[in-house]
Amino acid sequence: MVAALLILVVIVAVAAVLNPRREDFAWFLALRRPAWLTFERWIPLIWLAIYGCFYAAALLTWNASGSWALMAGYLVLLLLVQSYTWQICSSRRLARGTAVAFMGWLWGVALTVAVLAVSRIAALLLVPYLLWSPVGTLVTWQMQRLNRGRA
Repeated sequence: MVAALLILVVIVAVAAVLNPRREDFAWFLALRRPAWLTFERWIPLIWLAIYGCFYAAALLTWNASGSWALMAGYLVLLLLVQSYTWQICSSRRLARGTAVAFMGWLWGVALTVAVLAVSRIAALLLVPYLLWSPVGTLVTWQMQRLNRGRA
């Protein structure tokens, strides 16, 4: 029970601390997006589901291993994922977000491989992020081209 609450508190705290300011996020929302991005309204729900998967995976990993090193791995992944939007908005540079997103995906692959040795279910719960992250990276990369001079 303590681990479940602690993991949840860490996820919420990181999300709160690395949340962009309103005016910076408004700048981001005003940028042009690729024409094929017709599902943007669903992106917050997709991320909510991914964060739920992160929570469940971290809890399963902790219960299976008690490994602080793996918990640190989840924390690094969470910091990278949450800093994507924060980096873009605070720096007003989409290229930074693209780089952070790619680093997050690489870290996610490494964490998934490490977790696989402890819990197959926890590793499977990281797969939605591994599948979704390249989509976000592609969107950001294309937004760089669409918003030259603004981003």
